[in-house]
Amino acid sequence: MNNPADGSDAERAAGADVTFDPDAVEVSVVLPAYNEADTIENTVRTTLDTLGAFLKPGTFEVIVAEDGCDDETPAIADRLAAEVAAVRHFHSDERLGRGGALERAFDAADGETLVYFDTDLATDMKHLETLVNTVRNGDADVATGSRWMPENVADRPAKRGIPSKGYNGAVRLFLRTGLRDHQCGFKSISREAFEAIHDDVEDRHWFWDTELLVRAQRAGFQVREFPVDWEPKGDSKVDLVRDVFGMGSQIIRTWWQLSVQPRVTRRMTLAASALLVLIALLLSTQYLDFAAVFEHIRDADPTLVGAATVVYALSWPLRGMRYRDILAELGFDERIGFLTGAVFISQTGNLVFPARAGDAVRAYVVKARRGIPYPSGFASLAAERVFDLLTITVLAGVVLLSYAATGDLARVAQSLTGASESGRIAVIVAVGVAVVAIAAVAGIVLSARSDTNRVRALVTRFSSDSYADFVAGVLERFVGDVQQVGGNPRAFMLVGASSLVIWTLDVVTAALVLAAFAPPLELATLVTICFFAVSVGNLAKVIPLTPGGVGLYEAAFTLLVAGLTPVTGAVALGAAIVDHFLKNAVTIVGGVLSMLALNVSLTTAVEEAEEMEEAEEPA
Repeated sequence: MNNPADGSDAERAAGADVTFDPDAVEVSVVLPAYNEADTIENTVRTTLDTLGAFLKPGTFEVIVAEDGCDDETPAIADRLAAEVAAVRHFHSDERLGRGGALERAFDAADGETLVYFDTDLATDMKHLETLVNTVRNGDADVATGSRWMPENVADRPAKRGIPSKGYNGAVRLFLRTGLRDHQCGFKSISREAFEAIHDDVEDRHWFWDTELLVRAQRAGFQVREFPVDWEPKGDSKVDLVRDVFGMGSQIIRTWWQLSVQPRVTRRMTLAASALLVLIALLLSTQYLDFAAVFEHIRDADPTLVGAATVVYALSWPLRGMRYRDILAELGFDERIGFLTGAVFISQTGNLVFPARAGDAVRAYVVKARRGIPYPSGFASLAAERVFDLLTITVLAGVVLLSYAATGDLARVAQSLTGASESGRIAVIVAVGVAVVAIAAVAGIVLSARSDTNRVRALVTRFSSDSYADFVAGVLERFVGDVQQVGGNPRAFMLVGASSLVIWTLDVVTAALVLAAFAPPLELATLVTICFFAVSVGNLAKVIPLTPGGVGLYEAAFTLLVAGLTPVTGAVALGAAIVDHFLKNAVTIVGGVLSMLALNVSLTTAVEEAEEMEEAEEPA
């Protein structure tokens, strides 16, 4: 073991034989370390020497932010911390990610100037004084080294240079920073700036560096970039999960939060969604006589429409019962009444807000009122969606097979050929969703039966980075809960049977509505076409282009009913409008009553659901 006396003058000045006062620390240097056993000791000692050359003894500290290492790095860091009073070691049993490890260390650091750089010392340490003093002397709130300024000298092979230029160009384009190099691991920030922005920095991995700079600029802090000499250390390769999925998605996420979200109010989203529906209706007037549509609606049999309303209302307690069975498989025992109300509220949210924001509302309701964790809430909802998609896909498939068996498949193809553009799009979307649903169900069932969650193995095939651990961990929890439902044959059959009854009632509702228009169809034909049209229509509206899928459902329903039967387009559209309106009206009435009973505000639930989801994201 090395003794302080064996080290440099700077090390002895900061060593255990000198009284060290944390209150006197002005500069805190954090070294993020993951499996750095070969380099960490040299990095720490070099850092101490360099700091000691321009700072007074006792005014600086070096923190090893060790991020769940599985080599000798923790032991070496412990030894260095015992030998040198200015050295501290923060250990984590689990991977926090680069950004997570840095944030944890900065929170506990004593200095007012916070500094970090990569432990491979790729950036020439002669620049450390500039990095520290730019912030320490108040010349800027944030300082960052740059490998891409004309004045610097950096050895940048193509395999690093080309992706780096592409990444920095994308950041400048979307996030408007004006900086040349966002990812250089050589940065400093004032305590004031860090405290002001670090709660807003969401990424905990490699994008953390970039987001820190972007958030600082947007908060009005001065960011100064200066050229550094840099030499790559070790090998580098493009990492699919980190560089493409991770960094790319984080650029888009930050752009949305900073540039789009502040300008998008709920009133604006509702107005935009309503405008899309209006445009779709106006376009449809090119091939449909809406005067005839509304005339048919006016002449519809109110008794049959009323019966359809009652039938559809009966399906909702079954939805609550099915949700109870799904949650029971995850270890949560809840009453049908409460869960039916939660389903009502979430589906009402999906009608009011775009992008299926109501799904987050249900997770919020069951967590806020019953303490069910967010991952389980979303997994249970995903399991429900999988069973819905599987059921309506099977129903549509059975009818399609019956058309094939009777030689009517050509009529189906012909109906698509002569259909409107919106109708064809709706059917294409439905087919795509059906294929994905079948693949998802097959994958979940097969993996559940093998008692193996293969998510981590699949993700790590493309990446060995800590970001892959994060992605794999989130997906593992989610898929594991869904598998738990799909892996129990009894639960699978029980939830599947209730899904079949629920969607059969949905079809019966549509059949009663269509019958109210007195179409020239035999009962068997009417029921068959409704099974097909309702299934395809619901598959089409899975894509959340408008709240509640208004427009897509009507387009698919009208296309199939008018294309495969003697029913006119005006009658088919009128039935589709009444059917969808009736179902949405029952949903909204039930949602309002449930919100009153459970004391839930829909807008507050959406906002708090987003906040709670972010708060519970793993570091």
